[in-house]
Amino acid sequence: MSLTKERTHFNAGGTAGFLLNLKPRPGIEIFRDGVFYIPSPEKQMPRKSKGSGEQIFERQENRMEFMTGVKEKETVTLADVTAEGMEGKTVKIEGTVHTIRDMGEVAFLILRRREGLLQCVFEEGVTEFDWKTLKEASGIVAEGVIRKEERAPHGVELRLTGITVLSEPAAPMPLPIAKWKLNTSLDAKLNRRSISLRNVRERAKFRIQEGVVRAFRDFLYSQGFTEIHTPKLGAKGAEGGSNLFRLDYFHRPAVLAQSPQFYKQMMVGVFDRVFETGPVFRAEKHNTKRHLNEYTSLDFEMGYIDGFEDIMAMETGFIQYMLKMLETDYAAELQILGITLPKADKIPAVRFDEAKCLASEKYGHKIRNPYDLEPEEEVLIGRYFKEEYGSDFVFVTHYPSKKRPFYAMDDPADPKFTLSFDLLFDGLEITTGGQRIHDYQMLLDKIAARGMTEEGMEQYLDTFKYGMPPHGGLGIGLERLTMKLVGEDNVRETTLFPRDLSRLEP
Repeated sequence: MSLTKERTHFNAGGTAGFLLNLKPRPGIEIFRDGVFYIPSPEKQMPRKSKGSGEQIFERQENRMEFMTGVKEKETVTLADVTAEGMEGKTVKIEGTVHTIRDMGEVAFLILRRREGLLQCVFEEGVTEFDWKTLKEASGIVAEGVIRKEERAPHGVELRLTGITVLSEPAAPMPLPIAKWKLNTSLDAKLNRRSISLRNVRERAKFRIQEGVVRAFRDFLYSQGFTEIHTPKLGAKGAEGGSNLFRLDYFHRPAVLAQSPQFYKQMMVGVFDRVFETGPVFRAEKHNTKRHLNEYTSLDFEMGYIDGFEDIMAMETGFIQYMLKMLETDYAAELQILGITLPKADKIPAVRFDEAKCLASEKYGHKIRNPYDLEPEEEVLIGRYFKEEYGSDFVFVTHYPSKKRPFYAMDDPADPKFTLSFDLLFDGLEITTGGQRIHDYQMLLDKIAARGMTEEGMEQYLDTFKYGMPPHGGLGIGLERLTMKLVGEDNVRETTLFPRDLSRLEP
């Protein structure tokens, strides 16, 4: 064992030897990799021992910092600026230069923030900044005096006294985002999605979408549901069929989840009521205005139901809650988009076969597929209930068994039909749901009757082997629901980054 002035080596076997001829010294003693380091008190910064490559860290007095919560900022929000009693006060506010309008002796700067737009005014001799050097899309801190101005957004403006530039763009804007309507093609908007969404109207659509998801969560929490998060990689699809994205998972076959169906049913046996918001994947080779290959599904599953009508009633409650929240908390976005929200005080329900007949009789539509609703039929059924009952929504119930998954409960009165439903909103299906089979043997019999294999479903089936309550649930297409709420006719308009047959970017 050798000794130095500042370190002592220990035996290589890992057992500490005895320190010899070591004089106590002030500081921190550090043992690392068989070396006992004794830092020198007069040296306050980290240093390396000669030839060892080891870093010696010493105590740094009065250098400790603690986070105690959200940091308060000197800058204000748009809500602060527009609050009562703020006129005449000097404030600082952060934002992005949305556009600048030169009016000669004055210039108007429109500041964009997450809450909306704020009009700021440059005045010669007042503003200590040359606005002609300011670039669109720059991040700034604007300082000025709040004044009332009825013609300005929110009825106020900021008379600028100074500007601090935080950031500048490296190139001019590729899209005219400052225009009220972004008059460009859908492809152009999607190709530059992160830029096009800076347009106030484009952005407002996704604020509405935020409100839908927020309402879904809040309402279901209020009804005793537990939020879950299920895997999107699995061994087998819940719906069956060929519309599966297949992939190699460490030399094992796997698929991307078509829905969280198996998992949310399994969790009913744990929590009674569960919900999830998350992506689902459908490998369908379509290129329509209503379809995506990846979309967001709002799912819930509830146990101890008396019938599938309980599921429809719960969704009706959610829609009512959502519309009320949008009306109160998202009024600004509704105004920007010129939206009149639909009514959902009561939603009619009609059997599948009856709905087809009603559309056929009133509008002369020929029934070509007796087992499913064609897009044209959905439109006509929606039109019928709007004209006859003033309803934008309609539940279509008792879908044919052959068009529903194996876990759908057949109608005891007529097994050719199921205790299931779709919800149509303005002639478009936005929800599929219904009662599920909870009896283990009944599940096995239906799987066998359809010529399916149990392989890959063992864990799912075991759940039912050991008992499950009567239950049911649904899945709502978030992008479709948003599309109808904001009055668009293409689901890509209400999808942040769409994935379809031709698009994997951005």
